[in-house]
Amino acid sequence: MQKQVTIKPKQQFPLTIKRLGINGEGVGYFKRTVVFVPGALPGEEVVVEAKRIHPKYVEGIVKKVRKRSPHRVKAPCPVYEQCGGCQLQHLAYKQQLIEKRDIVIQALERHTKLKVDELDIRPTIGMVNPWLYRNKSQFQLGEDHGKIISGLYSLDSHRLINVPECIVQHPLTNKVTQVVTQILNDFHVPVYNEKTGKGIVRTIVTRVGIETGQAQVVLITAKRELPRKDVILSEIKKRLPEVVSVAQNVNAKKTSVIFGDETIHLSGKEIIEERLQEFTYELSARAFFQLNPIQTVKLYNEVKKAAALTGKEKIADAYCGVGTIGLWLADGASEIRGMDVIPEAIEDAKKNAAAHNIPNAHYFAGKAEVLLPKWLNEGWRPDVVIVDPPRSGCDESLLRTILKVKPKKFVYVSCNPSTLAKDLHILSKAYNVAYMQPVDMFPQTVHVECVVSMSRVEK
Repeated sequence: MQKQVTIKPKQQFPLTIKRLGINGEGVGYFKRTVVFVPGALPGEEVVVEAKRIHPKYVEGIVKKVRKRSPHRVKAPCPVYEQCGGCQLQHLAYKQQLIEKRDIVIQALERHTKLKVDELDIRPTIGMVNPWLYRNKSQFQLGEDHGKIISGLYSLDSHRLINVPECIVQHPLTNKVTQVVTQILNDFHVPVYNEKTGKGIVRTIVTRVGIETGQAQVVLITAKRELPRKDVILSEIKKRLPEVVSVAQNVNAKKTSVIFGDETIHLSGKEIIEERLQEFTYELSARAFFQLNPIQTVKLYNEVKKAAALTGKEKIADAYCGVGTIGLWLADGASEIRGMDVIPEAIEDAKKNAAAHNIPNAHYFAGKAEVLLPKWLNEGWRPDVVIVDPPRSGCDESLLRTILKVKPKKFVYVSCNPSTLAKDLHILSKAYNVAYMQPVDMFPQTVHVECVVSMSRVEK
């Protein structure tokens, strides 16, 4: 039987922090009750005040640090504690990489029956410079003393924090966002107020091609009409020659989801270009693309290593998106078949394959769990299956299909250790984990990607 929590709200007590939780908070135990404490680090001894009491755990706040972690550093961002966009700036970067590996281990311990201490879980691959890396920003707009500000909502609240310079964003995204905010200020363009539902412009989305220097702006609006549209566009052209593409996206819903369904091209090109080594990608306003191009190259090279191709393999690339991973692997395979449920992504994947003259890559709109059995019936069996699913993990029916199709090799690219572990629990019936390679795509945050190389259990 689960022991009931006996801690009272506002009660203060000493706590030794044992490890980092999946949201970047310190985790300790008081009277055999789990206590989560944002801002506390493993190895620290703190005095905690109970803030929220739940049936099986307690959320607390640090009142005093009695023994500091040797890895604690001063967060360089002036709004770090209010903003909530990053969770680990107060932890030295080398130690962030160690803790991220531990977060993967925790997930495996919680959700699988694997012998975790016997697994080959490699040190996390980090960045040489873990700042200024994000190629895309989505800054909300609001007003402060009659002036338009752009930034991010404070953690657990709807208070907008002005972020004139975000130090994990590429400098050009910061510059473009600030200049566009100033243009809206200069011409008194009404910004959306979520309380009253009045106003027009909600969000400035900026994306840059780090290798090409091209920038794209998307103005998210609550209505189709965009007041002073012509003057906004001419000022962007005048003040920001780097911006080669401007679009408007209409989102009239009361929601925290950024994009609505309708996107209107306003000026310049419909796309910007980005390069990753020998590959060039065209990015439209809604296209998904990895947010950290420097680490993306490392991640994709790890996928290639895990697939261990000889030039003869047939590869199935599930959740293929615009074909980025499949095209990266194409020169080592006899054929690649990619699939995705988003038809526009498949069209982009076909264009990318044609543009790079890769004739052995073929793309299909549809679900992998439908297409794989169909191909199997037609006599096409993949040697390697690669999945790069969303945070929610693989669809259960896809996992069942993989257990039926039984490719020799299975490579799982994960952005969520918890759903990865749950999926591995199912896949471990037919697959051995050869090794796991964590990759840090988002320094200063708690996110960790992982490439898992698996091979079929031969009976």
